[in-house]
Amino acid sequence: MKKPIHMMLALLAVLSLFAAACGSDSVTDVVDAAGDAADDAGDAIGDAANDAADAVDGAANDAADAVDGAANDAADAVDGAANDAADDAADAVDGAADDAMADTEAGTVGLVYDIGGRGDLSFNDSAAAGLERAAAELGYEFSEASPNNDGSDRAELLQSAAEANDIVLAVGFLFAGDAKSAADANPDTRFAVIDDGMSGDNAGDNIAGLTFAEEQGSFLVGAAAALKSETGKVGFIGGVCCFGLIEKFEAGFRQGALAVDPDIEFVTQYITDAPDFDGFNQPDQAKVIATTMYEDGADIIYHAAGGAGNGMFAAAQEYSEDNGTKVWGIGVDSDQYNTIGTVDESLQEYVLTSMLKRVDTAVFEILKAQADGTFAPGTQVYDLSVDGVGYSTTGGYVDDIVDQLDAFKADIIAGDIVVSTDPTTAGG
Repeated sequence: MKKPIHMMLALLAVLSLFAAACGSDSVTDVVDAAGDAADDAGDAIGDAANDAADAVDGAANDAADAVDGAANDAADAVDGAANDAADDAADAVDGAADDAMADTEAGTVGLVYDIGGRGDLSFNDSAAAGLERAAAELGYEFSEASPNNDGSDRAELLQSAAEANDIVLAVGFLFAGDAKSAADANPDTRFAVIDDGMSGDNAGDNIAGLTFAEEQGSFLVGAAAALKSETGKVGFIGGVCCFGLIEKFEAGFRQGALAVDPDIEFVTQYITDAPDFDGFNQPDQAKVIATTMYEDGADIIYHAAGGAGNGMFAAAQEYSEDNGTKVWGIGVDSDQYNTIGTVDESLQEYVLTSMLKRVDTAVFEILKAQADGTFAPGTQVYDLSVDGVGYSTTGGYVDDIVDQLDAFKADIIAGDIVVSTDPTTAGG
């Protein structure tokens, strides 16, 4: 646009020179006409420039509007996609939650304890721990019951539990006969009995027997007793004699101690004889027996007496404090360093170790099998190979002999050591 203006100015300059030279009016007229033409051209050029600017502004505004529209459309599309994705995710989460809830609805279980019920800090409490784990991890709803003092209502309790639950657990071999009858009367309900194999006359298609290699775990704590004894004399207190179960504990304890020290001495006493099973619930009597054993030179005593065994730990504390020495007790079934601590923490320092009989594991596993649809009738054995039995290290009092105890454990699992169930032949 600058080129036409320059040309017009040049022309005017030429005409002015011509007019000055000639002095002619006609030339002046020509110059005036040329000036008018230049003005007209300038106006035209200005108008064109304005029109072009207006066009550019309009195009820019149109482009901006188009960009805004596209941006709005894109934002709407993103919002829509995000909302759809959020809805899909929420639906997926809800579905997963529903599936998880369905998976945890394992059913109902009724557990009938041995005499004494919860709070024995041993056998029954171990079963309770397995029940609570199944409720927390598998979603079971459960009910609990305990027999009266003489156990005469066992059959009634089992039948009531069978009517209200998918599976019934009976804690203790004394339930075997009544459990068989209840299982026959309730074929759609599953049963499991702890400490009886439920074989032979007690076998049934809907009943399992959960048993343990108590002699194997007892071997390990017997070895621990011999390794830790300073007097060369150890003791054993059984709850009830002469029905075949508690003798397994004594046999393993003897054999384990003798494997360490062939010259070690033993002192043994049972609280009652079958069919009087109240020996499992007499802590005062266990305390008297333990005190006598400590006075007789035993510095470590192992009990297999259920709730009665708590009296042994009290005796260990009193004897140690009265004589300025240190004697020990070995617990059973549960880790009694922990359980005795819930009653009296001052007794914990007298718990050397405990023979772990994993009733809690057996309870949980049979309930898991029920939930998974893999429940199997018949005898199931929990031994060292599956950690169904073992020993505790809580308190740290056997930390220095763990390697030796674990070596014995490996030999038993491998079959290099066969543990007796008969005290009269153990170690022989």
